[in-house]
Amino acid sequence: MEKSFLVIGTGELGQAMLNSLLTYQQTHSFTMGVLIQRSRIGMDEVSQHENYKNVTIEAADLVKDSKADLASIFRKYDTVICCSGFSIGAGMQVKITEAVLEAGVRRYIPWQFGVDYDKIGKGSAQPVFDEQLDVRQLLRSQNKTHWIIISTGMITSFIFREDFGVISLQNKVIHALGDWQHSLTLTSCEDIGALTTAILFQTPELLDQVIFVAGDTVTFEEIADKMEKLYRTKFHRVRWSIPELKENLQQEPENIFNRYRLVFTHPGVTWPMSGTFNAQKGISTTGIEQWAKENLLK
Repeated sequence: MEKSFLVIGTGELGQAMLNSLLTYQQTHSFTMGVLIQRSRIGMDEVSQHENYKNVTIEAADLVKDSKADLASIFRKYDTVICCSGFSIGAGMQVKITEAVLEAGVRRYIPWQFGVDYDKIGKGSAQPVFDEQLDVRQLLRSQNKTHWIIISTGMITSFIFREDFGVISLQNKVIHALGDWQHSLTLTSCEDIGALTTAILFQTPELLDQVIFVAGDTVTFEEIADKMEKLYRTKFHRVRWSIPELKENLQQEPENIFNRYRLVFTHPGVTWPMSGTFNAQKGISTTGIEQWAKENLLK
């Protein structure tokens, strides 16, 4: 089969993935497609923008369409990269993976751009993580479709969400989750796109394994120090203890950020830079301070 790539989703990560592939297309021969929610065609940036004119648009409804319908699209492509995220609903990552396997796709990059789900295990504070383990089980229990799981830690932009509460630029407050010496691994969408593409074009191919990448691995104390340096002002530092986070979750179990705050105290959310694919290959990435300077500092 001709080398071809399908990116599922046109959100922040989907666009970063497409942009990285487009850069590679300048020096490599392959075709590209993007799956866009049928209701979004013509309204999303990808289908409107001239930059993506050579990318084939595949219209589908990931929720309503059957697995067979999705498989009929997926089997056109050598490699499928899922960038649809959790927002499409519970069970959807399993459904997409089952459709990929039904299609007999040669190589699949599932939506696993996050933490070390194997280390966290089932029954964590964040139920959507359980589905990630179900996806891994599906992939590991077969040998027809190759897979690559790319662990990125938290997407860098997420830590700056005011509603997440770790970094409040509005109020100049830093909250540590669990302990000031606990660390997080963070990777920007742009770096995830670039590193995923670099992994896909490795020779010999990297297949059927979990690969760790990172833009930055920093303790909460280091995060506070970097924000104070960047913004040239003191941030109020508050530690949220694990018992406190558990109590908050008990009181407001439907608050998704209570779940994320607690689950990100787990040791499976961080790994050293030295062991990452990008460090081993000498690929530079964007740290938290640089990312904030480029995207937030005004």
